[in-house]
Amino acid sequence: MTMSTTIKKAGLARRTLMGAALAATMALGGLAPMTSAVAQDYPNKPVRIIVPFGAGGLGDITMRLAAAKMAEILDTQFIVENHPGAGGVAAANQLMKSKPDGYDLIVMSNGTTIAVSLFEKLGYDPQVQFRPISTLAWFDLGLFVNPNSDYASIQDVIAKAKAQPGVLNIASINPGSTQNLAAEFFRSATGIDATIIPYKTSPDVLAALIRGEIDLAIESPTAFAGAIRDNQAKMLALTGTTRNPSHPDTLTASEAGVDGFVVDGWNALWTLKDVPDDVIAKLNDAMRQVAAMPEIQAKFKAMGTSARAMSPQEMADQFESDRARWAKVIEDAGIEKR
Repeated sequence: MTMSTTIKKAGLARRTLMGAALAATMALGGLAPMTSAVAQDYPNKPVRIIVPFGAGGLGDITMRLAAAKMAEILDTQFIVENHPGAGGVAAANQLMKSKPDGYDLIVMSNGTTIAVSLFEKLGYDPQVQFRPISTLAWFDLGLFVNPNSDYASIQDVIAKAKAQPGVLNIASINPGSTQNLAAEFFRSATGIDATIIPYKTSPDVLAALIRGEIDLAIESPTAFAGAIRDNQAKMLALTGTTRNPSHPDTLTASEAGVDGFVVDGWNALWTLKDVPDDVIAKLNDAMRQVAAMPEIQAKFKAMGTSARAMSPQEMADQFESDRARWAKVIEDAGIEKR
């Protein structure tokens, strides 16, 4: 099913304000400062953003907020289309049918780095066929226990697992998800013998946690927001590199003593590999402006995420780092490729 929304242009044209910032963006991203008719005219027609998730999810909502602001900055329309499907294949196929002129963009995520390693024949190679523009939204996962349990810290959970090998139960949503592989990663990083139990949905995971069927749940703080508020789930730590601005008093897993256990989720804009450098730079500059807006920062924080842009090279490096990490997790866990 395809859902399309047009973000109409608003406000005065601001292209003339972007020259200096554009040059800086090129330098940061390792792009040669080109002056071409493409860059001068771009964009002169609507830009399409292809989202590989259904409407209403975190990746969809954050990208729609950004698209509305990019429409103002670049003085054009942005059309957001949803093409959900396993591994992002449906969305990728849409992008691969387009021309490499910068008018068709796609949302990539940390989930894409998992799909590359998990699917035997994914049908596309983002690192070969696509190129990055910038990240937009960053989010992490929480390590949750039942508030009535004896676990006061993540070290208490690890201690029980080591004292009673094979007894501890860890819950996540479906196999191959970021949450599920984060559970595998946690088991590997801590060296514990624990059972990972996959559930179909986040509410199913929460229900199991409330009933006391599991010891630890790994899930998005946004998905468990109501449970945190109603004291149905206690968050012991978060998986991000830095503390979540929505939960500033919660330790990162690294701060809690689980060295090397970092799971940063992100959504980003990519496009076809042959899109000109100067067009990439112009889009990157617009993304940087959007991510820095106080309004966007506030809205993202309310959703438990943070807005942060990257240069194209930084994004490429992040993708490869995550791909290699998840490939090792999948191999170490003995997860069969699909």
